[in-house]
Amino acid sequence: MENRAEERPFSAEEVERYARHLVLPEIGGPGQHRLRRARVLVIGAGGLGAPVIAYLAAAGVGRLGIIDDDIVSLSNLQRQVIHETASVGEAKVESARRAISRINPHVAVELHALRLTPENAPGLIEPYDLVVDGSDNFATRYAVADAAESVGRPLVTGAVGRFDGSVTVLMPYALGADGRPNPSYRDLFPEPPPAGLVPTCAEAGVLGALTGVIGTLQAMEAIKLITGIGEPLIGRLLLYDSLAARFDILRYRAPQA
Repeated sequence: MENRAEERPFSAEEVERYARHLVLPEIGGPGQHRLRRARVLVIGAGGLGAPVIAYLAAAGVGRLGIIDDDIVSLSNLQRQVIHETASVGEAKVESARRAISRINPHVAVELHALRLTPENAPGLIEPYDLVVDGSDNFATRYAVADAAESVGRPLVTGAVGRFDGSVTVLMPYALGADGRPNPSYRDLFPEPPPAGLVPTCAEAGVLGALTGVIGTLQAMEAIKLITGIGEPLIGRLLLYDSLAARFDILRYRAPQA
């Protein structure tokens, strides 16, 4: 991520807070400064968004934007671990703000209590460096992916079923190591499934801990992108089957011009 201002040293409290990052040669001071400078937009403060928000806040991401227009319900609490019983009936973004302040008071929070649409998505995404999509429906996923591509922002997108989930990273506005354009979300999923074909979480159910696995993997990919370490899941769909305790990789590419 680019440097926008003169870097200030970490305080003694920050050095202790991030000590386990600072001793990692791959992260160290430079990587922790990149995390502090980063602006990340999280779509959804639900099952996937909750672990994303918690781990990015704990990691020291300097600014977290959160988009969600829903309120906390009792049935959310089996998996949406940043919310608590006392938050039932409250806007999820406000509950998320409190959780972030408990985890790390150094993180600035921007709340967007609204529903993301194809019309407002580009303007919402552009001020951020990176987007993590934890939404629960295909319409929002397509809107986020199209907007992130149009404004040139990396996107970490995830999804869960009853006992399985997936994660990938999208940067279709850039070229890969082979000189070809990176694939887009529509290269992976050309068309959304017909309405009613994929049951909702409320209809089919979801294992609560599964959203923690997939959301934490999304947070890991975001941290890799911010700090420049490792190999992001570009052109690779990571698949997780919780019942079989098995991970698989599906490779996908943009079509030849």
